[in-house]
Amino acid sequence: MTATILLQAGGGMGVQQLIMFGLIAVVFYFFMIRPQVKKQKDQKKFAEELKKGDKVITTAGIHGRVYEIADTTILIEVENGARIRFDKTAISLDATKALNTPVVTK
Repeated sequence: MTATILLQAGGGMGVQQLIMFGLIAVVFYFFMIRPQVKKQKDQKKFAEELKKGDKVITTAGIHGRVYEIADTTILIEVENGARIRFDKTAISLDATKALNTPVVTK
């Protein structure tokens, strides 16, 4: 009697459920993993292409102009000639592109 109950409970794992798990994995990859990897590649490429004089925005929201570039750090000049050193990974985006993005209002 116990054997029949266990067979009925455990025998339900069919091909349809395996296909569903496979589809969930594919959807998860295309909607979660792939865009994140693309974003990381774009960010790395952006940081490598920075040059002196570019206007940038840091992840902390500080706006400034690239003054000097080292191997892993960037010196940014902000208002009144003040200079702050940041890690290259802290540079979020190009300020000229951010300022030219149209704002959509309702």
